[in-house]
Amino acid sequence: MLPLDELLRVPYVDELFDLSPDGAEVAFSWNRTGRWEVYLAPTDGSALPHPVTDGPGAKHAPRWSPDGRRLAYVLDLDGSEQYDLWLCDPGTGCHENLTPGTPDLIDPDFAWSPDGRFIALISNRSGRMDTYLLPVEGGPVRPVLSLPYSDLSVVWSPDGRHLAVVCMTRGQDTGIFVVPAEGGEPRAVAGPEGPLCAKHPAWSPDGSRLAFAAERDGCFQVAFWDLDSGAVSWMTDGEGDRDHPAWSPDGRRMAWVRGQGPVNWLEVADLSSGAVASYRVESGVHARPCFTPDGEGLLFVFDNPRHPTDLWHLRLTDGTFRQLTHSLPPDLQGAPFVMPEEVRYPSLDGREVPALLYRPPAARGPSPAVVYVHGGPTWLTQVTWDPLVQHMVSRGWVVLAPNYRGSTGYGREWQLANRFDLGGGDTRDVVAGADYLAREGLADPARIAITGTSYGGYLTMTALTGYPDRWAAGSAVVPFLNWFTEYASEREDLQQWDRENFGDPEKDRDRYYERSPFFFLDRIRAPVQLICGANDPRCPAQESIQARDVLRALGKECDFVLYPDEGHGFLKTENVVDAKRRRVEFLARFLERR
Repeated sequence: MLPLDELLRVPYVDELFDLSPDGAEVAFSWNRTGRWEVYLAPTDGSALPHPVTDGPGAKHAPRWSPDGRRLAYVLDLDGSEQYDLWLCDPGTGCHENLTPGTPDLIDPDFAWSPDGRFIALISNRSGRMDTYLLPVEGGPVRPVLSLPYSDLSVVWSPDGRHLAVVCMTRGQDTGIFVVPAEGGEPRAVAGPEGPLCAKHPAWSPDGSRLAFAAERDGCFQVAFWDLDSGAVSWMTDGEGDRDHPAWSPDGRRMAWVRGQGPVNWLEVADLSSGAVASYRVESGVHARPCFTPDGEGLLFVFDNPRHPTDLWHLRLTDGTFRQLTHSLPPDLQGAPFVMPEEVRYPSLDGREVPALLYRPPAARGPSPAVVYVHGGPTWLTQVTWDPLVQHMVSRGWVVLAPNYRGSTGYGREWQLANRFDLGGGDTRDVVAGADYLAREGLADPARIAITGTSYGGYLTMTALTGYPDRWAAGSAVVPFLNWFTEYASEREDLQQWDRENFGDPEKDRDRYYERSPFFFLDRIRAPVQLICGANDPRCPAQESIQARDVLRALGKECDFVLYPDEGHGFLKTENVVDAKRRRVEFLARFLERR
């Protein structure tokens, strides 16, 4: 059996890294010590990574100043996502809080101005996530964009004259708006039929064009927008999604990530000839490609079930890969990690559901099983590093991870298939996963459990209340259960998403009620575990607390764990280890008894 504690203590690199302007060093966030700190590593591998931060809280999203002398990063002290923006001088070790005493939320996706005088950031100080300019050397923050949408990310043009801002727009769409940095009317990135569903903007080196990923015929493709004319041209077409386009420094090549369901790979295009080359470490997930200053290499992060997320370098001259960080300890490098199979099965209403299936190597006949539900819902389970899954499989459990309707990676129709039906068709997809395991002889029908995090925790509870006869146990991590109280407690950007995809709590009161498992807890037959963080701004702990109280009043078995120093995504390794150990021990009580 793979040791759970040891697996959970394996560190991994956060995907928001930044390459220094001279290409000599890469800055990244790593939880190597059990706490998220900012590290620097030479890109030539001449020395080991070393931390430049230390102290309480989680530090993420380091960004080099244009002169390469300073780093900006965000700090979250308690999981509440109330980030502060900090400035670090790696040479002197001095750190300065640029946003002290501000109660607003600051998004981790910020951008330096090319002259290094300002940082463009997104904050909810107005009650909505808007874009502002912060003078680095002091002075008032100036609003630069305020639309009736919530902003998500910002990128500064190379000449410093424009900002490209990604906003939530309608439904699950995002749009790109280009606004003068000095203020003025924003321009939507639009085609002949109107604004595009677009994301991941990247300015050309000369600032004349914007590359981005935009929805076309049900998939995301790479496109260009001309700053002067506003004309849109398309670089790619065909199956699969293309994301995160990146220009080479000379503007002659472009890299992006191409995905097909739960796996992806890197592609690099010659913009003059149109020739495209593909690269992959192995089956898994590649993210955030970034050209080196000489244009001959790409930095990116990669992970799969055999490799935790690490920084890698691709040399384009010969296609060879070099690993820059090494998170997996030597004693686990030969461990029998299991790669999943891609499967499909019919939902309860007949729709075909894609999923990842992990089989125990020594399985003989029906086994204990876990239906493992991802969050989002606009996300997907990919072929990634997941210590909890590997441990469960090593115990002899089958694990099925459904990419239920609402998941990304399988086209626009599937992504939008649960819009205004949240907790409906997606619940049926998840429950049908248990039926599939039993029908195929993979699982013992009396020993199937369900677990999920965030929206996956919500679906865990809708499955337990709506289909109580399927489950031996259920563990919901940072879930919400009551649409009314969840909506009332949310900040504006989360409320906007709910209104656009589920409806209004007054106009659609019946739907809010019918899809809230809190009102149907009396139907539950299986033991329930609820795990939550006291500082969670997305699925407040009160959601789990009120459910615990009702379940226990009904005489139902309910294991409850509250972490007072955590939020939605647990930041401290000790708490991650404790929570997942409790999760496995709870499920094992019901899956491993005969």
